[in-house]
Amino acid sequence: MNIRVVIFFSDLYRGLMLPGAAGLSPVKTVLRTAVLLSVCVFSIVDADAIGVDDVERAYAALDRALQHRDKYIAVRQVYIDSLCRRLAGDNIDTAAVLMQISDAYTGFNNDSALVYLDRGTRLRGAEALPFRWKRAAVLPLSGLFDEAVQTYNDIDTAAIRPADKADYLDAGRQMHSYIAAFFRTYPVIASRHDSLANDYQRRMLEILPHDSREYRFNCAEYKFLTGSPDASGILLEDVYEHEPEDSKYRARAAHHLSSIALAAGDEAAYSYYLASSALADALAATREVVSLQQLGANVYASGDISRAHIYLTAALENAVECGAPLRMIDTSRTLPIIERAHSDYLAANKRTVFLIMCIMAVLLIALVVIMLILRREMRKMRALEATLRAANTAKEVYISQFLQLCSIYMDKLNQFCKIATRKLAAGQADELYRMTKSGRFVEEQSREFYEVFDNAFLHIYPDFVERVNALLRPDAQIVLADGELLNTDLRILAFLRLGIEESARIAQILNYSLNTIYSYRNRLKARAVNRDTFDADIMAIDSTR
Repeated sequence: MNIRVVIFFSDLYRGLMLPGAAGLSPVKTVLRTAVLLSVCVFSIVDADAIGVDDVERAYAALDRALQHRDKYIAVRQVYIDSLCRRLAGDNIDTAAVLMQISDAYTGFNNDSALVYLDRGTRLRGAEALPFRWKRAAVLPLSGLFDEAVQTYNDIDTAAIRPADKADYLDAGRQMHSYIAAFFRTYPVIASRHDSLANDYQRRMLEILPHDSREYRFNCAEYKFLTGSPDASGILLEDVYEHEPEDSKYRARAAHHLSSIALAAGDEAAYSYYLASSALADALAATREVVSLQQLGANVYASGDISRAHIYLTAALENAVECGAPLRMIDTSRTLPIIERAHSDYLAANKRTVFLIMCIMAVLLIALVVIMLILRREMRKMRALEATLRAANTAKEVYISQFLQLCSIYMDKLNQFCKIATRKLAAGQADELYRMTKSGRFVEEQSREFYEVFDNAFLHIYPDFVERVNALLRPDAQIVLADGELLNTDLRILAFLRLGIEESARIAQILNYSLNTIYSYRNRLKARAVNRDTFDADIMAIDSTR
């Protein structure tokens, strides 16, 4: 319900529903009925206020608080230690400090609380009385019901100061509430103690200041426990919204609201308020708790076994550390069932993990195989890339050398033209004729061509001679003269490797007759290890650059 609506109606309703207001006037009766109807209307309008998302957020907040449980416990312990150091000092109000220590230990470590309460009962006079009824309120958590009732009933009520009367009645309410909770399986005993607890709370409300937080909460709780869920719901919502997150009143109000939601069949609100109550207990480092235990059972029923195991384990740890056998018994009734379910859950998880590991192993093996295949293919790709790079390099060298040869021949042709022009101009035509007829000019040009060609070709195929000799018989190897890079045999094979297979073109380039080229090629084939594949073997010689 919207908080502004809750505050407004709770304030109005408290004024109309005060205990002891017997014989309500007709006006008040009408007003009370109007308030209840308004609450119902707003409840219907806001019925979906708590949804699944709210419950999940409440669970998440509780989970975080439980993860930091040790920190909250340490903070409370530091506070208690500081009180104990004060107790050891001089000029202190011993009774007040003892009461602060016992209150700090109550719900945190009941055995220690009883130690300091026992110490307080040994004080003189009226100072010992509050310690006696506080001790009676704590004893039922240790299962000492008879001693608790006897201790409480032996208190001389006439000696109680008026300012302490409400605290005395609250202790009686708490004592009988604990006893009733333990005897739930015995309805007669539980009902008797519930009645006594309600009576103490009613009497307490008659003397509490109406503007106090204690009155506000106890009024709401009293309405809840005496069968007025609509009225108590308004007041409990008010308490829940106004109290700090770690307040004991917020924890108790949320617990009662969860009971109202359960009775109304609102599962989301039930879970939400239980989680909120358990969160308040966790933040306050309160170990004597019931909300976390009930929430664990509820979560288990919803199928969340892992979370239920966490909650119930934490509840049992709280009960053990607090020294509250009553809570240990309550928790131990449910925990074994959930422990077995959790064990089954873990076993199922192990099987699932094992299956996943097997699948992952198979996938890993497949991945390794794929990687090996890819590695082999990558090697092939790299080899192909290297071949392509070599081919590109060869093409670049071909072009470069071709341009160089063209440049040289253009230069030679230009020089020959100049010589011819000069000779003709000087009337030396006969000398020019003799120079061209002798063939010296052609031989000089051929030598220069061979030198340039040999260097260029061996730059591309540096091991060409060795590769050719590997194709020839051992007794027919090609042996070069000193200073010779290639000879005629090798040049003919070089042109074949460059793709010039026509003998006529080779003869034209080398300035030989066609028959001479045929003869050279036949002799080379005759010297080959494998005559039939010799030409193909020459073409297979690749560049090593």
